Amino acid sequence: MHNGGFLKIFLIIAFISLLLDWYVFNGLKTLTLDWQSERFRRVVKWGFLLISVGVTVLFIGGFGSFSTARGMIPFHEWMLSLFLTFFVTKIFFVVILLLGDTGRLFYGVVNNITRPEGKAIEPYFPARRKFISEIAVLAAAFPFTGFLYAMVKGKYDYKVHRTTLYFDDLPEAFDGFTITQLSDIHSGSFDNTTAVQRGIDLAKAQKSDMFVFTGDLVNNAAWEVEPYIPNFSQLKAPYGQFSILGNHDYGDYIQWDSPAHKSANLDKLKEHHQTMGYRLMLNENIAIEKDGQKIALIGVENWGKGFIQLGDLDKALEGVDKDAFKILLSHDPTHWEEKVRYNPANIHLTLSGHTHGAQFGVEAGGLKWSPVKYRYLDWAGLVNEKNRYLYVNRGFGFLAFSGRLGIWPEITVITLKRKKAEA
Repeated sequence: MHNGGFLKIFLIIAFISLLLDWYVFNGLKTLTLDWQSERFRRVVKWGFLLISVGVTVLFIGGFGSFSTARGMIPFHEWMLSLFLTFFVTKIFFVVILLLGDTGRLFYGVVNNITRPEGKAIEPYFPARRKFISEIAVLAAAFPFTGFLYAMVKGKYDYKVHRTTLYFDDLPEAFDGFTITQLSDIHSGSFDNTTAVQRGIDLAKAQKSDMFVFTGDLVNNAAWEVEPYIPNFSQLKAPYGQFSILGNHDYGDYIQWDSPAHKSANLDKLKEHHQTMGYRLMLNENIAIEKDGQKIALIGVENWGKGFIQLGDLDKALEGVDKDAFKILLSHDPTHWEEKVRYNPANIHLTLSGHTHGAQFGVEAGGLKWSPVKYRYLDWAGLVNEKNRYLYVNRGFGFLAFSGRLGIWPEITVITLKRKKAEA
């Protein structure tokens, strides 16, 4: 979409936001009507309006300066995130007010229809009651505080997810073998190097046998990861560090001066993988050997339903024994759904990412929900289809919305175990 198209959309959104501002402002007038301090009443009403309108102006201005040649940078993500925070908060406030206003109108109509003969007609829209505005403020406080937490704390609140998988045909030497997986680093979105290092330190502390990274090192361009190369170079494992490309790594979402510039960017990104000590796998396989026994590690380029499809599983499987224990690195879980789980080659475990779990949702007390479930069949955690496993990492970084709420950044640790033969 051209910048003109973006601008039209933003102007429409801004107009809706300003209508919400007007409605909230009137609700705050009711809330503060009986406050003794005139100055405090003005601070609350006009302070809200000034901040909310200011955020909208910054949002429009920020994206007015958006360059499709550079892509989104943390400034744009912060402007978008602040705007969303206020926009959703105002919607919660307005919904409560609308319910109250609907009740007021209904009460006014019914009261006048049923009034005794001779009694004066009362207003069809009685005065708004203060307690409705108080409930609206309380309701709006939940999304507001949640969004702020997501942006300030949640996006760097790294969690370790541990999974143990049992296989009949796992080579004995690999019984207890551990793999640490990161995915979707999106280094172009980072705005706190110290916080990122905390996540890297947590990954290092797992002391796994092997480290894998399953795509989207950057948002768009190779330069984004360059400040963090020393940090991610710290991730080492006795049996190696392996990586693949994700859909964002190909630079498809920004404009390039020429195809040659785009190709050079991808070459530079591949060099960065090598500099960090990662063996970038491009539709190929490698044997991981331990105590004379082997497993096959397979890595494909991105293949996603509705996304770039350069992954060639058949090519990546060339030379792999059909009876070998196989682990596949494939960025997009739809590849597993469409091509892997029913493939004649028995791929025991596929490690993916891509979805981020939408960076928003609920995972507590057995409840697992995110809006991304309406787009992806398998969007977070472990899936088992006739002993063929898929694990979808929730992502280490973030994109567009500069925050995470409920779906926290993930470091995955998978332990492979050999099933004991039954007596």
